[in-house]
Amino acid sequence: MGRIGVLLLNLGGPDRLEDVRPFLYNLFSDPEIIRLPVPWLQSPLAWLISTLRAKKSQENYKKIGGGSPLRRITEAQAKDLESLLNQSGQEATVYIGMRYWHPFTEEAIARIKRDKPERLVILPLYPQFSISTSGSSFRVLERMWNVDPDLQKIPYTVIPSWYNHPGYLQSMAKLIGQRIDSLPDPAQGHVFFSAHGVPVSYVEEAGDPYQKEIEACAGLIMKTLGRSNDYTLAYQSRVGPVEWLKPYTDEAIQELAEKGVKELVVVPISFVSEHIETLEEIDQEYREVAEEAGIEIFSRVPALDTDPTFIQALADLVQKALHDRPILFAETVQPSEDTKLYPQERWEWGLTTSAEVWNGRLAMLGILALLAELLIGRGPLHAVGLL
Repeated sequence: MGRIGVLLLNLGGPDRLEDVRPFLYNLFSDPEIIRLPVPWLQSPLAWLISTLRAKKSQENYKKIGGGSPLRRITEAQAKDLESLLNQSGQEATVYIGMRYWHPFTEEAIARIKRDKPERLVILPLYPQFSISTSGSSFRVLERMWNVDPDLQKIPYTVIPSWYNHPGYLQSMAKLIGQRIDSLPDPAQGHVFFSAHGVPVSYVEEAGDPYQKEIEACAGLIMKTLGRSNDYTLAYQSRVGPVEWLKPYTDEAIQELAEKGVKELVVVPISFVSEHIETLEEIDQEYREVAEEAGIEIFSRVPALDTDPTFIQALADLVQKALHDRPILFAETVQPSEDTKLYPQERWEWGLTTSAEVWNGRLAMLGILALLAELLIGRGPLHAVGLL
């Protein structure tokens, strides 16, 4: 097989404190995150939310050194994957495309067009598919392919999700087993999976397979681990007053403490790299919740980062994708689910139940406040000095 390209997709994160607000602006400018009735509202609303949230987010990034390590770790993963593929006899170049910060997906595509690989494998660094992560990046790439004749000359295949890949499961089980064995009483260690949450409406109204894949993944990891330890799956990172997938991580920790659990082995199941949700939210916020609730040992399993077993799993995924039938952006059914890759076509907007759940009350109120500012020239933003 000739020279190939591998495009790793990830969220991205601010490198420095001054990057936080523009990073948040890019995040909330994504219509897959907040869907609005008219396109021209997207940028003003993104500006509003990013401005209001920037200070708090900067404080959180200060706690982990002043920026996200995600780019550095992803670059290391790409380097190791490229080296492993080339060592196996497959000439390959690995590219990085971040959704909301440098190096952006568009930057990666410019390099790919310049290099002209004979085939391209698109691999999201999200083990489980969600419309707000892999789906958002696929949507951007699909639009680029549809309008660019040069890109259309490059054969590609997409890997929608890989939560059930044996190598990935083995790498997770290995790290969890090491933490369990370090406990005073390994048999009493309660394995606590904490996954990034999504609003319930993603699953119930938009058909997102994320919850099913996360639940299946936790079960497969425990089966691979082969231990008798009890386990719990919970969801973190919820924002706003809307209903997100439950149980929530903080509440689940408190409930386990009330049941007498003393030793937690905490697993960031939906993350393959250390970043703000592992280093600040889990390591600091949830550790404090656990200690206050009476948990005596809070042992967090590290993210996979450049674990050799994990990198080998990525290489296996690439090799398999090259030999299987290509999966295209336009395909409507995922390999493991009878679900459209882009179920958000069924979403609604406006002051309906589904829209309020999806956008959140904060976003809807933000639109109204912004319109008031634009129409009458005064309002809450002027009052707090933001305009």
